[in-house]
Amino acid sequence: MFDLSQESITEGSISRALVVLSVPIIGMQIVHVINSIVDTFWLGRVGETAVAAVGLNVPIVALLAAVQVLASGGTQIVVSQHIGSEDRPTARRVTFNGILLTFVLFTAVAAVVVLNAETLIRFIGAGPELAGLAGVYLATIVVFYPIATASDTAEYAYTAVGDSRAGLHINVLTAAVNFALDPFLIFGWWKFPKLGVQGAAIASGVGMTVGALLTVVYISGYRETFQLTRESLTVDLDDVREILDVGAPLGVQRVIGQTVRVMVIGLVTIAGGAPAVAAYTVGARVAGIAIVPCSGMQQAAQSIIGQNLGANQASRAFRTTTVGVALAGGLLTVLGGIQWFLPELIVSGLVPDISGRARELTVFYLRVLAIGYPAMGATYLVFAGFNGASRTKTSMVVDVVKYWGIRLPVALVAIPATVTLGAYGVAVSPGLGWGVEAVFWAVTVSNVLAFVGVGSYFVYTARDGMFDRAAERASESASAD
Repeated sequence: MFDLSQESITEGSISRALVVLSVPIIGMQIVHVINSIVDTFWLGRVGETAVAAVGLNVPIVALLAAVQVLASGGTQIVVSQHIGSEDRPTARRVTFNGILLTFVLFTAVAAVVVLNAETLIRFIGAGPELAGLAGVYLATIVVFYPIATASDTAEYAYTAVGDSRAGLHINVLTAAVNFALDPFLIFGWWKFPKLGVQGAAIASGVGMTVGALLTVVYISGYRETFQLTRESLTVDLDDVREILDVGAPLGVQRVIGQTVRVMVIGLVTIAGGAPAVAAYTVGARVAGIAIVPCSGMQQAAQSIIGQNLGANQASRAFRTTTVGVALAGGLLTVLGGIQWFLPELIVSGLVPDISGRARELTVFYLRVLAIGYPAMGATYLVFAGFNGASRTKTSMVVDVVKYWGIRLPVALVAIPATVTLGAYGVAVSPGLGWGVEAVFWAVTVSNVLAFVGVGSYFVYTARDGMFDRAAERASESASAD
């Protein structure tokens, strides 16, 4: 059912290719969510301090993911184009160099983080006791990152080939090992030491390592869709430069989004206090679930577009983008409609004990978010069109404008007209006091305007021959190799 040959990607039904390739990717993302829930479940039995210690690592881990996508995202796009041009030797070599680049980058990152883990946690506002516990978790889990992220880059290469099931297998195994080890290492079951929060980090790290071993097995020749050969194990600086040229804007794009999200949470706190933070958190979680299919479809579309450009099928690359926009936009329209008409039911199901002002704001925010869902889903697939054509800088610029040019400035006007800072009573006037509702509207307004802008620019560049030029570049690259 989920078999997808190169011919079906470059010649068959576009909608089927998008669905077949994206379903395992969506499965991977669901596995990630379940994996984090498992950790929270066991740590919740240690105490709220343990849960908070791991939670404090979320923004730091998100920033580390930006470093990963720099290498893995670039590898996916470049490999897909070489696969489309039927140049598998180069695709294998690019994959090896992408894996090596990821490993080297994260070895350096891990060294810095391990030496400064508690300082980094303190930087995001943790107190001494919590910072120590959270720092132990961060310093422990990041040791496993060089191997784990190198494995992730190989998974991206499999997606580029059209085999997203390989990544699903690896992630299921990773989560299963973590699930099995968590209680033993957290509580000291059987003959294992009782390690608490550090035990959760070790369990996750061992799971990542076991998953990486399966990646090695697959890519060494035990999975027919794609393997590395001895000839491909060659360091090529041109490959590294191409990966970085395509992938660096994707990494910057992640940093931009994450940074502004953290700042917006601060503005929500100032403008509305604890009830507003609760509403924002629930809305963010619901929206995060809603966009999972679109995120998976974006990854799939990037590979399909890249392969078609490599095969000199520019018009088919364009159609893949438009079909993807219709599918993602349609799906998010349905989900947005449900969220608009049934916000109270969603709130009661997720946080039954919430009441008063917090419940009122949560219902309001869910409805505001729902308005922007179609634009948000469609934007993911327009980005896929640009990214698949190696135009990742366009996606980056759009997010700079979206977050720094629209969302943050609009959110700033929500905070009170006068805020007292510090022990000396210094008063500043950063906002207009529009209330936290303005912050909520800032999210939706920025999503809608981003789609209008990037969608219009996509139509212009497509008519101007963007995909034709990308196909020519992919063809020239294959000829040069």
